[in-house]
Amino acid sequence: MPLIDVSPDVSLAYEAFGDPGDAPVLLVTGFGAQLLSWHEDFCRALADRGRYVIRYDNRDSGLSTRFDDHPVDVARFMAAAGSGDVAAALAMAPYRLSDMARDGLDLLTALGIERAHVVGSSMGGMIAQTMAIEHPDRLLTLTSMMSSTGESEYGRATPEAQAALAAPGPADREGYVAAADRALLWASKRYGDAEVLRDLAARSYDRAHRPGGEGRQLAAMVLSGSRADALRKLRVPTLVIHGLDDTLTDPSGGRRTAELVPGAELLLVPDMGHDRPRELWPLLIDALAAHTA
Repeated sequence: MPLIDVSPDVSLAYEAFGDPGDAPVLLVTGFGAQLLSWHEDFCRALADRGRYVIRYDNRDSGLSTRFDDHPVDVARFMAAAGSGDVAAALAMAPYRLSDMARDGLDLLTALGIERAHVVGSSMGGMIAQTMAIEHPDRLLTLTSMMSSTGESEYGRATPEAQAALAAPGPADREGYVAAADRALLWASKRYGDAEVLRDLAARSYDRAHRPGGEGRQLAAMVLSGSRADALRKLRVPTLVIHGLDDTLTDPSGGRRTAELVPGAELLLVPDMGHDRPRELWPLLIDALAAHTA
């Protein structure tokens, strides 16, 4: 899998599907996730609709550049942020969502792509929104999937989902794979499949199990704050997709995003949680193909 230098400090692992002459679609992953979270069969199916599909590891995920010289004590960071000690919180975090957004656009530049359709999922949706806000000239369209606006009153996780996400992951492979079952709390109630979750966990562990980056990514999300005012001014054609079964990012996050962005289209998907079950791929790919036409 190629690794490309996108700036003096960051190299990104990426993979592309389809004809480089087709319209480019950049897929942005979520919190702690590797590019594997965009399943290769999903990428190929979208490429078969005449798109040049690019998936990549965010900084501090997978095989991309790590910032291990800046460890983040999550408990101490959250205590500082929660108490309003902004200076202390800022001092702990080496980057923001703006830096992660620039990484993705720098990847496009390195690949010789001036403008692209950008699709972000979960934290990737926040990154994609930031790309559109700060670099609107680089986006053909924006798709924000299972994400939110950075406003604390929207898109909240249920207490059970929040606790499961925050629970430390086992360090050993067997334990890590078994713990993937936690994600059933926010997966599709109809299509959630423990075997699918465990397979992704096993492939992710074997490829690059380096959980230290999650604290830095969390800090980037928290410190980047609300995008509400900027989203109100956005003029990039926008599609918002959210599953009605999502308990990790409540559907109010998607509704609020679509409410703020002028002209945004909102697709609320029954039987979809904070996941993309294979059974719903035809619906999702049809929506993406139409939006990026």
